[in-house]
Amino acid sequence: MNLIDTLIMQADQALRTLVPGATVAHSQNPADLAASADLSDDERRHAAGLMRINQCGEVCAQALYQGQALTAKLPQVRESMETAAQEEGDHLAWCESRLKELGSHGTLLNPLFYGLSYGMGALAGLAGDKWSLGFVAETEDQVCRHLQEHLQQLPAQDAKSRAILQQMLADEGRHAATARDAGAARLPQPVQQGMRLLARAMKATTYRV
Repeated sequence: MNLIDTLIMQADQALRTLVPGATVAHSQNPADLAASADLSDDERRHAAGLMRINQCGEVCAQALYQGQALTAKLPQVRESMETAAQEEGDHLAWCESRLKELGSHGTLLNPLFYGLSYGMGALAGLAGDKWSLGFVAETEDQVCRHLQEHLQQLPAQDAKSRAILQQMLADEGRHAATARDAGAARLPQPVQQGMRLLARAMKATTYRV
């Protein structure tokens, strides 16, 4: 595949990620097996805010993996990134579906965070596969921590949102372990701190917008 074909595929992936409802899940939505519950208006708004953060996180993950796949040097690493991106696509579709059920929508800031994440992923890929994999491992570790926080913060009776986040947590943990098994390097502390600051900014802005 030449560069032009690759860029066309990347542009198509970006559009499918950013256009609501364009991403189709390949796995069953865990929420389909969970019981429905009556939520108060405040509980519904809070659950939607948390799911909006997670939906934006999945947009960022799509961009991160696509950027890394563009510049990854080893074919097996590139293939691993593309497989992970497909699973993140499932998460994105599940979050979008749950937001719709809650009477809400994704954040308006998704294009901004997609662009930032894509650039970070491409730079990580250029730095070398061990650093690219290290970036994946650290990203997934941080995602797991905030998913655990959200599971504690969800309304107790919101079984549908909880089922989605629990499956996401299992998948993200597996992505981190896979990256380490493939030779991920531990990122320098300043890079980790910068990633945490960006994640905090994303969560603070997308909860309401």
